[in-house]
Amino acid sequence: MNKKIYSKKEIINAIEGIDLIDTIEKGFVEYSKGNSVVPPVGELLFTDPPGDVHIKYGYIKGHDNYVIKIASGFPENNQLGLSTSHGVMVMFDSRSGYLKCILHDEGYLTNVRTAVAGSICAKYLAPKKVTKIGIIGTGIQARLQLKYIKYTTRCVDVMVLGRDSKKINDYIEDMRKEGFNLEVANNSKQLCESCNLVVTTTSANESLINKSDIKLGTHITAVGSDTPEKRELDSNILGLANLVVVDSVSQCVERGETKYALEKNIINRSDLVELGDVIMSKNNGRLSEDDITVADLTGVAVQDIMITNTVYNNLNQL
Repeated sequence: MNKKIYSKKEIINAIEGIDLIDTIEKGFVEYSKGNSVVPPVGELLFTDPPGDVHIKYGYIKGHDNYVIKIASGFPENNQLGLSTSHGVMVMFDSRSGYLKCILHDEGYLTNVRTAVAGSICAKYLAPKKVTKIGIIGTGIQARLQLKYIKYTTRCVDVMVLGRDSKKINDYIEDMRKEGFNLEVANNSKQLCESCNLVVTTTSANESLINKSDIKLGTHITAVGSDTPEKRELDSNILGLANLVVVDSVSQCVERGETKYALEKNIINRSDLVELGDVIMSKNNGRLSEDDITVADLTGVAVQDIMITNTVYNNLNQL
């Protein structure tokens, strides 16, 4: 048996043209069916400079492999000329524990599988007609969310909200090359009044959108709040929502948007619906075009398992 370390460039080439949406959907379904073993997230939090490291791992029953993923996010890295995210995925044989491969993806696969999950949420939860997409944030995830949303919505009109004018201009320039029409929002109220699909992609520790900003028929996907400290939404938005979807109930009660809303008794654990159950049911999502829906994504190991398996299989066919 051979083992090999694969570079980010090789990994990017290996997923070119692959339907990752279908792949990640299957992972969510297996998770919600109880067909996976996913222990609690391992976590290291840093304050000076701010950053976090997540260790996510597990396996899907009946699969040949188990995966351990380490991914970091240090938002001030751009001041050093470095990417804000980094990481590695390691695959082992589930029958022997033998190392099969190391994917030195530098955080790329974590970013991609997060963006794919956002696109899946748009597929099942966004209004039938998305009039305009609102993006809060201007970083890596803000870019990838739009790139993958193209696969599940037809809307190309976008409004972006950020704090740094240079980063906003760079973002607009990059995403125009992807075929989007972009304009800048002055504040969250303007963005929410103009957009009925909103995606938050920041590492904020305070709410960026208020309950009073939200109009009927809006879907919000929050992807930034993946630690117990982070949040991007006014917790009352979850109470306002007709449906709150989470990638993992067990994770979301301990971190992010759902954690805060539960602690304030705005929602109950029984109100939460897992994304895998929405995918399976086909009709457990948006019931009306006037519904307000929220998806809280904290990132689940099954996403890492599925994308790692896909990359490994493709690398061994090249």
